[in-house]
Amino acid sequence: MDITDSAAGLTLAAVDLGATSGRVILGGVSDGVLRMKPVARFANVPQFLGESMHWNIQSLFAELSTGLREAFLRSPGLVSIGIDSWAVDYGLLRDGDLLGIPHHYRDGRNLRGVELVHEHVAPDELFTHNGLQHLDFNTVFQFAAEAESGLLDLADRALLVPDLIAFWLTGQQRTELTNASTTGLLSVHDGSWDSELMRLLGLPADLLPDLIAPGERIGALSAPVAERIGAVEPIQVTAVGSHDTASAVVAVPMDGQNCAYISSGTWSLVGLEIDDPVVTEAARRANFTNEGGVDGTIRFLKNVSGLWLLSESMRQWEHDATDAQRSSDLETLLAEAAAITTPVAVFDPSDDRFTPPGDMPARIREWCREHGVEPPRTRAEVVRSILESLAAAYAETLATAEELTGRTVETIHIVGGGSQNTLLCQLTANRAGRRVLAGPVEATAIGNLLIQARAVGQVDENSNLSELRQIVRASFPVTEYLPG
Repeated sequence: MDITDSAAGLTLAAVDLGATSGRVILGGVSDGVLRMKPVARFANVPQFLGESMHWNIQSLFAELSTGLREAFLRSPGLVSIGIDSWAVDYGLLRDGDLLGIPHHYRDGRNLRGVELVHEHVAPDELFTHNGLQHLDFNTVFQFAAEAESGLLDLADRALLVPDLIAFWLTGQQRTELTNASTTGLLSVHDGSWDSELMRLLGLPADLLPDLIAPGERIGALSAPVAERIGAVEPIQVTAVGSHDTASAVVAVPMDGQNCAYISSGTWSLVGLEIDDPVVTEAARRANFTNEGGVDGTIRFLKNVSGLWLLSESMRQWEHDATDAQRSSDLETLLAEAAAITTPVAVFDPSDDRFTPPGDMPARIREWCREHGVEPPRTRAEVVRSILESLAAAYAETLATAEELTGRTVETIHIVGGGSQNTLLCQLTANRAGRRVLAGPVEATAIGNLLIQARAVGQVDENSNLSELRQIVRASFPVTEYLPG
């Protein structure tokens, strides 16, 4: 990434909100190369209110607004803003005002929501409607829990997180397609809101606003917002792949169809880019999902746990450490983990016990004892066990994806934060028996910026995904890992 002082020619801004942090990044394409410059980074820390877990959405909006102000200071010629975030979560509105604080997808209420939905629609029937992997936190289950609480009765609109941010910036209410596909309420067959499913679940037909596709313009910054963040000219907010994985997949430097991707961060999204959904019973049993991608593609993938396991373990060790132990940082632990030559425990990283925050090392040891596996003893062994388990899950998931689609994978692309974890990348190559290409790291922001660049004419408006990925290959290096 270009991190020079100059922001000349960087006339696009990507607002990229992840589950643990957010950022505002300037970018622009010229001569077939994308240049980027981060201007703001900020933490995204959940709030615990009693027994409930929430997002501090007001703080996030304040932080990103400050970031956009800095973007305009550095690049007064800014012409477009794009917003992406994690999926499934939302804010409820009444007459444009926020009702309550949005729940975090890891909140414990979701299990009750699953029960309520399945009282009306069986799991196999639900899959025929939406083609989604069963995840307890899918929006459809959260809505059911919301309805039982009575709060949904007060709302006249629900906006997914990036759509809520766009509404606060522009006053326009839309639902971007790629994120809409994660709700469980979008028809996998025609890409429209599934009115029949909403009727079966007793949800208002107009709860979610009209759909908008990546590359379409949501609207201009409202006058008060423009004044607060220092925008002089009318600035468009452009719909991008607002589900962060959809934007990340745009930036996967794939060349041909024999490629798979792993968008590796808090979660690991492991899959293939295909043209048509796979809604077979075998796909449902394998718990695969068909999510909407940019330009009408399908992200056929499985949501596997990710580096959340590692970050939560580090948080726990930091909490437990004495002053003498605080030097055991992640870099040191990764080096020690790489040096281990004896087998370590391989566990199921997608076990439900690993979803909530908490003592991950203790839960890993608990899983091992229950399954007759020797638990990891040292911190380095825990780290190695986590990475070996993720790599094994990646290999198994990709093998299943090949079976379900008839595709053959020769190259695995790892993008996102996990692409910097050299041990994870090498273990993935080893366990999958395939070449791994790691990078770029900031794939989500890159995909966000490329869709904006095409919308405003920095890239030919008729450019397809293959041509956008040529820009990625020309702009960012990758690191190769071969099976060992």
